[in-house]
Amino acid sequence: MTRFVISTSTFDIEHNPHVQYLIQQGMSVVSNPHRRKLNEEEIIELLDKDTVGLIAGIEPLTAHVFASAKQLKVVSRCGTGLDNVDLVAAQQHNIAVFNTPVAPSQAVAELTLGLILATLRRICQTDRFLRRGEWPRLQGQLLAAQTVGIIGLGHIGQRVAHLCQAFGAKVIAHDPYLKQSPQNVKLMTFEQLLNEADIITLHVPYSADIHHLLDANAFACMKSGAIIINAARGGLVDESALSKALDHGKLGAAALDAFEQEPYKGPLISNDKVVLTSHIGSLAREARQRMEIEAAENLLQGLIETGLINDKKK
Repeated sequence: MTRFVISTSTFDIEHNPHVQYLIQQGMSVVSNPHRRKLNEEEIIELLDKDTVGLIAGIEPLTAHVFASAKQLKVVSRCGTGLDNVDLVAAQQHNIAVFNTPVAPSQAVAELTLGLILATLRRICQTDRFLRRGEWPRLQGQLLAAQTVGIIGLGHIGQRVAHLCQAFGAKVIAHDPYLKQSPQNVKLMTFEQLLNEADIITLHVPYSADIHHLLDANAFACMKSGAIIINAARGGLVDESALSKALDHGKLGAAALDAFEQEPYKGPLISNDKVVLTSHIGSLAREARQRMEIEAAENLLQGLIETGLINDKKK
């Protein structure tokens, strides 16, 4: 029996009409038994020899994985980024790859805004002190008084710009692929943005070319007391250099939702200037439902195009 795999840590199979249609067509479905991000060996084992389709999470889909999955025809990424997918290898093995670029945008943008507000108003620090029996009076800052620098003005970056502008903040941005900026957003070079922004937030896909985009040199160019927000990908920030910049007082605070190694267990955990979340950017109920529906629909359409599944419209 042919089957498809859902490798995301969670997925609502029961209420997904496209998944249910595939099951009705005689396909079996296998879920992620570990309920976390899979490593290369685990995804290879899960795909096995009869798997023709994959609804993917953020596990490494390498050339080795594709070479091992002999029957795999379609990969449908439940999310925006494709940096975990070796697209060249997928093409070499005639594997179609899809993603859901729009569905998680509002959720990630809203989390970004939450992280910005948490750092500015020192919400998490205040909470920790209060739970220890203290009554802190920590002075924060207004978002309306800040210049927010957005690196990457795609679906998410533009939503972040809109939300920050609603608070009265000035928004500047760097995006080398954008020819015309949204209303009231000034485009500038990467170096100019580092110099001018009070808050810098990342919204670009990861690639080897921009590994550690924010490193020690970048931090040195920033305003004293600047705030770093990363709800994109962990490899974009040099976490060791970030820790040092925070300890030395160059940066005022940071908030991270993505890390180079996940689950994260590094030194930033003990740094009181950092807000940490466990890669939850898209984990808003409404956004997650839309992502799962779109990912399953992409898988279904991909399998229809390969001739493995009948088109339910016929």
